[in-house]
Amino acid sequence: MEQERLEQRLREALAEIRGADRERSDQALRHWDAVAKPLHGLGELEGLVARMAGTAPLRRELKKAVAVFCADNGVVAQGVTQTDSSVTAVVAGNMRTGRSSVCCMARTAGAVVLPVDAGMLAEVEGLRSIKTARGTRDLSVEPAMERGEAVSVLLGGMEIAGELAGEGYTLLAAGEMGIGNTTTTSAVAAALLERPAREMTGKGAGLSDAGLERKIQVIDRALALHRPDPADPIGVLSKVGGFDIAAMAGFYLGCALHRVPVILDGYISGAAALIAARLCPAAADVLLPSHLSAEPGAGLVIEALGLRPLLRLGMALGEGTGAVSLMPLIDMALGVYFDMPSFDGIGIEAYKPL
Repeated sequence: MEQERLEQRLREALAEIRGADRERSDQALRHWDAVAKPLHGLGELEGLVARMAGTAPLRRELKKAVAVFCADNGVVAQGVTQTDSSVTAVVAGNMRTGRSSVCCMARTAGAVVLPVDAGMLAEVEGLRSIKTARGTRDLSVEPAMERGEAVSVLLGGMEIAGELAGEGYTLLAAGEMGIGNTTTTSAVAAALLERPAREMTGKGAGLSDAGLERKIQVIDRALALHRPDPADPIGVLSKVGGFDIAAMAGFYLGCALHRVPVILDGYISGAAALIAARLCPAAADVLLPSHLSAEPGAGLVIEALGLRPLLRLGMALGEGTGAVSLMPLIDMALGVYFDMPSFDGIGIEAYKPL
């Protein structure tokens, strides 16, 4: 059976994932303490660089890319969004031509953008595709996707990460584009964390108070109908998730498999990362936090991953823009790490805690 074959492929890949090298992380922290600056003077950037060191050897120069997974969501039929699904294809097309928000930011950060069709309704010429269906079904009346579809797209995300690793990229990020995906994300997060939908759901791209109430009711209806089991992350994904979430979860697992550090974006990518971590706890070691999304459930998701956001900018744009925002800070931190002399090098006594 095809579904069983796909799940076996996934199990085999997960079995190969190894956690961080703690000794390398500790060595990086010791190096920070030897750099001629106040102890812990770069704050959480020092810990972030040490976390990267546990995944792969640190490099002064990084080759960076952000994969943006685009998909449509059948739940849009319930009026939970301000715009219709046609916007997904428009923005995906702009990504292909370098005219979306994440593309503008990535150029400044020195990263390339790879838009991927993970399950859009439309076909956009020139996009890499891993989709198995044209959008999900309406999760409020039936499962969003078949379990085999979820695993197939998840494996597709893993393959994208593997390809980028094979091309020599040393810092990756994932983003998404898909009208309706804050609804699917809130449903997934509520199921995985066993929290009420009202606590996990925000206004997304500009809903009114009435629109937010309708969105919460739709999620409540879906959760009551499908009763997703938090111990079965793929089941949660297939019942109330989206193809973009599936692809990002696979991408994070692929980064873990190929030992490439990967920056999280906001709420949607956080839910995807939580699925990845539930499937393989060791995979969480490659994840780097970026910003705290404006969505109310974002903090709970990042906390469940054992991470702390470095940036608090009130962003709610998606596309990987929050993740890309962190890249220049990482470059600057690595500049200090590699280029600053040690205390011995400048002939003064090293700082020590008093």
